[in-house]
Amino acid sequence: MLREKVVSEMRYFMLGEKTLVLESSPPISLSVQQRIWGLAQKLIDEPSIADIVPGMNNITIHLQAIPASRSQALDCLRRWWQEAESFQPLSRQVDIPVCYGGAAGPDLDALAEQVGLTPKQVVEQHSAQTYTVFFIGFQPGFPYLFGLPPTLACPRHKVPRSAVPAGSVGIAGNQTGIYPLSSPGGWQIIGQTSTQLFNEQREHPFLLRPGDSVRFIPDKEGLC
Repeated sequence: MLREKVVSEMRYFMLGEKTLVLESSPPISLSVQQRIWGLAQKLIDEPSIADIVPGMNNITIHLQAIPASRSQALDCLRRWWQEAESFQPLSRQVDIPVCYGGAAGPDLDALAEQVGLTPKQVVEQHSAQTYTVFFIGFQPGFPYLFGLPPTLACPRHKVPRSAVPAGSVGIAGNQTGIYPLSSPGGWQIIGQTSTQLFNEQREHPFLLRPGDSVRFIPDKEGLC
C-alpha cells in the first residue's frame, strides 16, 4: 500500500500520572494511522506498558507505574514515535458476508434516494471497495472503516434508533462500520452480517484490528 506524503504536527502530553498521549493534528491521515498501528504492535510486549489504545490520529499508552520523571516519560514517547516511522504494521484481508436491504437493511432505500442512486447501485458500490480499519471504538470490536465512495456519504439519523441489531452494517458520513452488539445507534443501516465481530470467549475477542483490510461480500449476489 502506498503512503501519502503528509506533514502533521504532533502533540505529546500526559493524562493523569500514568497515561501518555500522542495526537496528530487534523486532517485524518492514513500514513499517520499506519504509523500508530505499527507503534501499538511494537509496544504491546513492552514490560513498562499496561495497555495501548490506538485511536483516530492518536494513541493512548497506559503505563504500569507512575514514571519517575514526567519530562523523561514524554521524551520516551517522542523517541518511540520517531522509531515508529520504520514499523510495518501487520495487516490481514477479512471478507464479511452481508445481506443487504429488506429487514436486514431498513435504511437502504431511503439512503439510495438521498444520494441519487438505486438500492442495487448502492450495494454494488459499497461492496466493490476494500476498506481499512482505522480504529476500534464505540463498542467492543466496532470497526471504523475508511474507503467509502464519496457518492455513498450520508449523515447519521437526526434521531438515533433505540436498538440496532448486532451485525448491522451502516454508513455515517464518509465511514462505514459494523455493530458487533445490539445497541442504540444513529448510523444508516443498509445490511447485516452473521459474522461475529466480538466474542469474549475467543482467545482474541475482536475479529478485526486496526490496519486490517475488509471487503463486504453480498449474500445471494445482491439484495436480500
